[in-house]
Amino acid sequence: MATEVKVPTLGESVTEATVGELLKNVGDAVAADEPIISLETDKVAVEAPSPVAGVITEFKVAVGDTVEVDSVIAVIEEGAAAAKSSGGEAPKAEVADAGVEKAAPAQAKAATGGDAAQTLSPAVRRAVLEHGVDPSTIKGTGKDGRLTKEDVIAAAKNKGASGDAAPAPAAAPASTGGERREERVKMTRMRQTIAKRLKGAQDNAALLTTFNDVDMSAVIEARGKYKDMFAKKHDIRLGFMGFFAKAACLALKDVPAVNAYIEGDEIVYHDYVDISVAVSAPNGLVVPVIRDAQDKGFARIEKDIADFGKRAKEGTLTMEDMKGGTFTISNGGVFGSLMSTPIINPPQSAVLGLHRIEDRPVVVNGEIVIRPMMYIALSYDHRLIDGREAVTALKIIKEAIEDPTRMLIDL
Repeated sequence: MATEVKVPTLGESVTEATVGELLKNVGDAVAADEPIISLETDKVAVEAPSPVAGVITEFKVAVGDTVEVDSVIAVIEEGAAAAKSSGGEAPKAEVADAGVEKAAPAQAKAATGGDAAQTLSPAVRRAVLEHGVDPSTIKGTGKDGRLTKEDVIAAAKNKGASGDAAPAPAAAPASTGGERREERVKMTRMRQTIAKRLKGAQDNAALLTTFNDVDMSAVIEARGKYKDMFAKKHDIRLGFMGFFAKAACLALKDVPAVNAYIEGDEIVYHDYVDISVAVSAPNGLVVPVIRDAQDKGFARIEKDIADFGKRAKEGTLTMEDMKGGTFTISNGGVFGSLMSTPIINPPQSAVLGLHRIEDRPVVVNGEIVIRPMMYIALSYDHRLIDGREAVTALKIIKEAIEDPTRMLIDL
């Protein structure tokens, strides 16, 4: 019996998605509830599972197609898995892949020997071709062991570090005159939405950024002293984000406008702090929310952040994870950024940008000393937040980080 696989409910107010990846091939046996296709919405990637056990006989969509909720995306012959495993021939069909060359080079063949267009996502295939690596030699860290773009890049770096030259793509013709090529790839739905939201923030808000620098000595000393005990007790690493999240809670309590937003001709204030944490995902930046951060301890905050990072990489964050948020913290320092002017995440009115820590000479008690310093930035909507309030909030964060005891006694 043939069973149709339909686009599942994608979340509140979300009616359509883009086909991001076909997780199975036509002719593959699947179990009930096993994911067969990945769909990208403007916020997250979701997977459509098979409703029954059987064999995939047809995909009615291709990578890059836009699909609506409840539309048919595949057909599965229920109970056909047994026939396939006993030697029966499963039906075959060609799977279209928009924007990808049909003749993939040898490096783009998957470990199983199947065609790359059926086993690797477009982003991974591009990375494989660009870096000239063999995907069959790379261990995938994505969901169900699938390769991610980061896996390919890391493998290419390791190959370069070992002194081995990356092999040239088998299908690439010999260059006769410095030929240059271009590739056009359609933006993912998530990337399009990120672009619209950030440009909208620039167009609609009166953006301004204030800066300060923070002596990280006290936090580094505290982490060094307690990290082993903390990890043993809570089974999580003590990081820097927990300190900044708690420091931000103090600042937002004393300067409530930084934790508010404009709605029409009204200002909406909050008696709670839901911190959106910017996390890098394969398809772009996502901002899952630490809810009621003002009531959570360091361990709970660190566990929430670690969980968000893991699920962002796996593509398993949900719409609910990113719903709401009253303030954002973005840590560009993990990528080496010295200073930046972050853009607010509408409808929020402020975002805290963290940067890399580096030893710099500073004057303390009339003497020049070397201290681990970090620049911090607060971008804010000047329609709602005055300069005095923004500077005050950033100063509270600075003082709390330089003297973490303040966070314990609520100063």
